[in-house]
Order: sequence, then C-alpha cells, then structure tokens
Amino acid sequence: MTAKSALVLEDGSIFWGESFGAPVDGEGEVVFNTSMTGYQEIATDPSYGGQIVTLTYPLIGNYGIAQEHQESRRPWIAGLIVREYYDDPSNWNSHGALAPFLREHGIPALHGVDTRALTRRLRARGTMRAMLVQQVAGIPEDELVARVRQVTPLSEKDLVARATIEAPVDWGNGNSSANGKRVVVVDCGIKENILRSLGRRGARLTVLPYDASAAEILALDPDGVVVSNGPGDPARLAGCVETMRGLLDSRIPLMGICLGHQILGQAIGGTTSRLRFGHHGGNHPVQDTRTGHIHITSQNHEFQVDASSIDPRTGFYISQINLNDRSVEGLAHESWPVFSVQYHPEGAPGPQDNQGLFDKFIALCEKPL
Repeated sequence: MTAKSALVLEDGSIFWGESFGAPVDGEGEVVFNTSMTGYQEIATDPSYGGQIVTLTYPLIGNYGIAQEHQESRRPWIAGLIVREYYDDPSNWNSHGALAPFLREHGIPALHGVDTRALTRRLRARGTMRAMLVQQVAGIPEDELVARVRQVTPLSEKDLVARATIEAPVDWGNGNSSANGKRVVVVDCGIKENILRSLGRRGARLTVLPYDASAAEILALDPDGVVVSNGPGDPARLAGCVETMRGLLDSRIPLMGICLGHQILGQAIGGTTSRLRFGHHGGNHPVQDTRTGHIHITSQNHEFQVDASSIDPRTGFYISQINLNDRSVEGLAHESWPVFSVQYHPEGAPGPQDNQGLFDKFIALCEKPL
C-alpha cells in the first residue's frame, strides 16, 4: 500500500493510511471506541464534537448507512480512523455506504491504519491532539508535529453551543400520550434515542437550548427535567451549573445523563477532571454501590466527577462506580427525586440493559412534589 495520508499525534508519532472520507484535513483530539457495531450512531453522537474517533473493531462499513440510525441531525466527529473499510455494504435497510456519507458532511477518514498500535499508544499516553493530513508528501515530519501542537485543546472549545438546538421545540414521534408526563429536556448535545426512549414511555417532551434558565424551564410547569449528554469540558458551562442549582432548589424530579451528570456534580459543590483516555464503548461494567448489581453500559466521555469532591453532608452520594477504574458513574440524593448517570442508558450503540432508568425517572415524575 502506498501511504499518502496520515494521522499525526502531538507526541510526534505518525500513523499512515489511505483516505476514504472527505478530501480535507481534520484536527481534534483522537480517542478510541471499543464498540463492535454502531459506527453511524457514534459519528452522529454530538458528544464526539471536536474528536477524531478510532474504531478498534477491524471491519467498518459492511452494513452501510441507514437513516433510522441517526442520533442527531448530522455527524459531529472531526475524523474517523479504521483498520479496514468495506465499500460494498450488504444490509436490507442500508441507504448507502459510509464513505459518501462522510464526504457529504465534510468529514475526513483513513483506513489501512494499525488501529491496535494506535489504541495501545492512547492507552499508554492518554488522549492527544492530532491532525488527519490528506497529503503529507514533501512536508517534513517536524513541521507536521508542530502544526498538531497548535491545535486547540478540547477543554478550550465551546462545543455545546454548536450542538444544541437553536430554539425550543415540542418533540414527538407518535408515542407521546395526552395524559403523559410533561418533561423538559435541556439539550446540551442530545442523542435522539434519549428522546425516543422517553417518548416510548408516553412523555410529552419539550426540548430547550442548553442556555435556558431555571426560571424558563420551570415556567413550562414540567413534571420533570432531563439534562442531556453533550461534548466538551463541563468546567466551561457555568451557566448550566447555575441552572441546575435553580432546578435543585425547586425539588423537581431531575435526571442528568453524561454531561448532565457532570453538571449536577458541579452544581452540588463537586469538581470535575479529565480522564486519561476517556471511556468510549459499549462494554463498560458499572456497579450499583448499594445493591451490588453490575450493569454493562454504553459510554462516551472524557471527563469525570471527582469522587473525593462529593460531600455526603449535601445528601448526595455516589450511587454507581466504574469497575474498570473506580470512577464515578452515578449520583443520587437520599430523599430528593434527583439522580444522574455518567453512561448512556439509551445505548445506541451498545447494550439496552439500562433502559429501566427512564422508567425510574417517569415514576419520580408521577409522585407529588
């Protein structure tokens, strides 16, 4: 294979491959995802904004692209890295191949990359800034590395403002009930399957932009509020944290998912920090700290709530932990109708074992305040 394109990391390492996406360069922070399927759901998950995703499963593209697998209005990844790309999909509901989909949305991609070696490097050295360069011939390697070291870190980007909706919208897919609970969803970069999962339980959903205030949310007289997943560093979202504090003061039923969980952690006085190489995949074991039950979860995040920062005097406690690294995977209050999870209960892609958390939230909405 004649290598004409490359992924260049800030530590100076270079991984060679061939382009199959849009013919443009890409930049961001490179992460790896261990899911065996779901490349379209991964690409369209807004939480991946600003990130170049490496898929550890070796064969990608074999089942094509299907409209119903979209998790948002567009793909958000900054680039895609795979071992082997298959351009002739076989799937009864496929509407096309992955490469044209990426080209349509201006997303570069490489195949023929040693993704095992790349993943091992990221595990050893942590998430790094990177550039996906289409034409590297004639460019000195030290110049390429110097360019990468000028890439803006993820923690300095305002990614949620790009991912959120522009204006409030009443969301429905035919499952909402006239007598269903009215739920306000704060969109920090939400995945569609969160909305579908709530809708299947009869909820009447109003989706608001991430910068909605507590007063604006409560003025809609909801039975409960969900604060969604999203991209970037939660430490940049002071406004969302203040909104969360206002919601906590109202004692309204509240559920935080992924970024929403991190915002809750900050709102109760906790801190957040960066994981070494993040959690990205559909196979993360999480244990309930009170029942001991273990769940297999779908995850996608670079940041965590710091366990040592959760003060039990607030009434909040760590409800779930990750069995791989003991990081915080859930928060709950001893008496208020409030809980959060770091992982994705809607799956997509990944296990659906944790759909029951939406039942738990709806049950909280049915109890009188």
